[in-house]
Amino acid sequence: MRLNEFFSNLKKGQKEFGEDMGVIINSILLTVVYLIGAGFTFIISKLSRKRFLDLNINRDKKSYWEDLNLGTKKMEEYYRQF
Repeated sequence: MRLNEFFSNLKKGQKEFGEDMGVIINSILLTVVYLIGAGFTFIISKLSRKRFLDLNINRDKKSYWEDLNLGTKKMEEYYRQF
């Protein structure tokens, strides 16, 4: 009886340990992947002087909406965008 209880508790303990290790390892790996992905994107955008958002405030404008100029591109440029 005691041997069965020992192995049952051992199995439960190993399962909990595996789940805890999975949470820790996944958190570390996802943090590293995020920092590398976002970090490289940030560095490349700063080196190429790319601005994803226009943060300049112009008080003379009524609206900050920008015209897309959809009619100026050729139809072939719209194929295979993604």
